[in-house]
Amino acid sequence: MKNVSDSRVEQIYKIRPEHMNGAGRLFGGRLMEWIDEVAGLVGIRHAESEVLTASVDSLKFIQGASQNDMIVLIGRLTYVGNSSMEVRVDTYKESMDGIRKPINRAYLTLVAVDGEGKPTMVPDLVINSEAERAEWEAGMRRKEIRKQRKEEGF
Repeated sequence: MKNVSDSRVEQIYKIRPEHMNGAGRLFGGRLMEWIDEVAGLVGIRHAESEVLTASVDSLKFIQGASQNDMIVLIGRLTYVGNSSMEVRVDTYKESMDGIRKPINRAYLTLVAVDGEGKPTMVPDLVINSEAERAEWEAGMRRKEIRKQRKEEGF
């Protein structure tokens, strides 16, 4: 069993010209890459094995970011199954005085795999707070929605 804090990851990037789209904003695909990377690191820390991204349920762009902005991504587990894990990644734009404003939130489902690429069991998640309990319960609901969508062909 592991705590949510055991696998938490915080990653910081500074937006450079190669991260920009034609409109002078952070390219959404680059942010998606960073989100997937952070989620994967959270999963590896928890499962102590390699992981694969199975799905991205939600990727909500709240506001954009520009060149030279500092971008902070924070990933943490919200729910675990047998071999699957749900990871929430919050992205912030950080000003020079350290104030963070949210620009994105994403939920990803990862699957832990063994050396042969087959799903492997993950440790249980210890819930230590009401906020973690609320995320766990919301994660269970999202799992059911994913299951229903799969049955419908999405």
